[in-house]
Amino acid sequence: MMFARTRVAAVAAVAVVAALALAGCADTGTTPAPGSTGDGGDTANLAITFLPKNLGNPYFDTSSKGGKTAVDELGGTFAEVGPAEATPDAQVSYINTATQQGVGALVVSANDPQAICDALNEARDAGVKVVTFDSDTNPDCRDLFINQATADGIAKIQVDLIAEQIGDEGEIAILSASANATNQNAWIETMKEILAADHPNITLVETVYGDDDDQTSFDKTAALLQSHPNLKGIISPTTVGVAAAARYLSTSDYKGKVALTGLGTPNQMREYVEDGTVTAFALWNPEELGYLAAYAAAALIKGDITGAEGDSFEAGDLGSYEVGADSTVLLGDPYVFDKENIGNFDF
Repeated sequence: MMFARTRVAAVAAVAVVAALALAGCADTGTTPAPGSTGDGGDTANLAITFLPKNLGNPYFDTSSKGGKTAVDELGGTFAEVGPAEATPDAQVSYINTATQQGVGALVVSANDPQAICDALNEARDAGVKVVTFDSDTNPDCRDLFINQATADGIAKIQVDLIAEQIGDEGEIAILSASANATNQNAWIETMKEILAADHPNITLVETVYGDDDDQTSFDKTAALLQSHPNLKGIISPTTVGVAAAARYLSTSDYKGKVALTGLGTPNQMREYVEDGTVTAFALWNPEELGYLAAYAAAALIKGDITGAEGDSFEAGDLGSYEVGADSTVLLGDPYVFDKENIGNFDF
């Protein structure tokens, strides 16, 4: 498997409380992996089900692509299920169904740190290994968290980008995903701290929520610009939000006047970078994130690791990884995409 860029093993030094559609599944996952007994948690049961925040989201389409590649390499059975909307309780029924099916592992991006915990712990009691990725639950609800990058690193790169783009002064706003998203909230709190400490001439005037819905995020962008006529920049730490905001800016009088950065995928943002709406944005490679999460789930199923700090495992083309504090594995640092390099990536 060839990734756009390869990460070397890294240890998560700190715990990060972090938390990105069509109701149904890409693959039911009801057939156990080759050699499996079909019992959840069996060491031979490499039936691995991905449960993103919502289906139909390009970010999770990409992470699931990486997950499927990994599961195929491992000789297991891949499935993806999920709700149409990224709401706190929407994932519970899918967790319960996967538990009843006796999958070996669930790989979950949580819509809320606590709302799905009871269902996840019931799955664990039934022998299902639980790996969170992208957006974590409370640590006592899962076996392992695959973190895309540290909250500090994700927050800092976005603040650095907007500060550079607006000359380190003026009013900015944040267009987030849902108000309950643990990853978004962790990043935003850290952004506020960085702004207060290092950028006294930048004022955060408002944080709004587009609920990871394209039209809602588009409308929230329009409302921000109408409410704050002196706005100089927007940070959107969500792939749906940043693309919707770029779409609005690209055909408005604000193009070239209001800076936009955040977390996006190259394929979503390419046209807006090339037409000058967006100068630069950041992200990790979600395909790598899904790939790493699947290998971590398999390592748990096979008993190669337990999720304890210091455990290590092999993750295919990505190499060796080590488990850090609070059963967290770190993919790596965020990457900045701009006009010079965006053509080198396809996800």
